[in-house]
Amino acid sequence: MAKLKIEDLKKIKERVHAETALREGDRRAKITVHMGTCGIASGARNVMEALMNAIEEANVSDVAVTTSGCMGLCSREPLVTVEVIGKEPIKYEYMDANKMRQVFKRHVMEGEIQVPFVLARGAEITK
Repeated sequence: MAKLKIEDLKKIKERVHAETALREGDRRAKITVHMGTCGIASGARNVMEALMNAIEEANVSDVAVTTSGCMGLCSREPLVTVEVIGKEPIKYEYMDANKMRQVFKRHVMEGEIQVPFVLARGAEITK
C-alpha cells in the first residue's frame, strides 16, 4: 500500500468536509441564517422570510435552510452563510431581504458569489 502524502490527506479532508457540511448527499447547498438576538434585532427574520419565499418561487427542493446563534460579529448582522457542495463556504454580512434574494438567485442558483456582500470565505478550521 502506498504511503499517503500531505496533498492526499488534504483532498480527503476537503471531500469529507463537503459531504458532512451539508449533511444531505442530495442537497446542492445549505444556507444558514444566523439568528442570535443580535441578528434578529438587525432583521434576520426578514432575511429568512425572503429566503424561504425565494426558494418557494424557484420551486427547488435541494437547498437546506438552517439557523444558528450569534457568530460574535454583532456589528455585521444580519449574517448568512452559504455552503455549496464542492465550494468554500461564503459568509455574507449586512443582509436584508433584497440582498438575500440576490444571493439566492445569483450565488446558490447560478454559482456567482456576490462579492460586495462578502464578509469572509472559508471555514473556521484551525490548523
